[in-house]
Amino acid sequence: MSRSFRLVPLAASIRVGEVMVLQGAPLIGLAFSIGPITVAKIQAAIIFAAASFLLVAHVFTLNDWADFTRGLHHSNGTMSQLESKSISPRLLLSFSFLLLTVSLLFFLLLSARCFLLATAIATLGIVYSHPSLNGKSVPIISSLLHFLGGLLHFLLGYALFSAINERGILVGLFFAFTFSAGHLNQELRDFDLDQRAGARTNAVAFGKRTNFLIALVLFTVAYSYLFFLAWIGYVPRPLAILPIVICPLHVIWSMRTLRDGLTPNSIQWFRVRYRLCYALIGIAILVAVISR
Repeated sequence: MSRSFRLVPLAASIRVGEVMVLQGAPLIGLAFSIGPITVAKIQAAIIFAAASFLLVAHVFTLNDWADFTRGLHHSNGTMSQLESKSISPRLLLSFSFLLLTVSLLFFLLLSARCFLLATAIATLGIVYSHPSLNGKSVPIISSLLHFLGGLLHFLLGYALFSAINERGILVGLFFAFTFSAGHLNQELRDFDLDQRAGARTNAVAFGKRTNFLIALVLFTVAYSYLFFLAWIGYVPRPLAILPIVICPLHVIWSMRTLRDGLTPNSIQWFRVRYRLCYALIGIAILVAVISR
């Protein structure tokens, strides 16, 4: 297969849905810092969106490469698709770093702050995924990497039009709590495969129920923290109603998922619902911030 034809299955291997989910934090960060909208800012935002997409695509394809080299076939089916097209792990790794290179060049065009933050995010991804470091299989450390990653993803957008300050860091912590909680639930989805492969994730090390309850605590902290941010005026105050309404629903859904035995189907049912809630929160924050 020629190189040009190999790019097609490689590009198709990008988990577009997952990548798009992680665009919320940087785009909200951008909205917080953009100020009066001008043509130049819109142009910069378009370049930023492309760079951010490529950066997160690199993170996911690097993680897929790490699993590919170990013969792991996770539920996304990426490795099966690549194997059917005779795509090697080495080619996937090259493609992943091509995405990173283009992303960093775009960020460098925008600002030194964004370039440094993007480099830091990529470094976290390497520490998490690369087999020689394998941060994903180190309990607690894997969650700390996601916590820091959530903060940096928000600051990546915030830094485009503003220097990083107290407000940016404090608002970014909401995404840090959310990222780390969501990661714990993702480990539950992949629990059986990780256990068979000998990967020592948080879920494998501490058990599914404990992992799920810790995630619930972190989500509750995130909802409470969002209310606090609205109370002190760091996010628009009307947003305080969202955690008041959504947090009880999240707890009810959590209890149902526990009663169902934390099966793959119940976890998927749960993840779809709370992700929709967080999409609602993200849209509400964007609308409230931009319309100020």
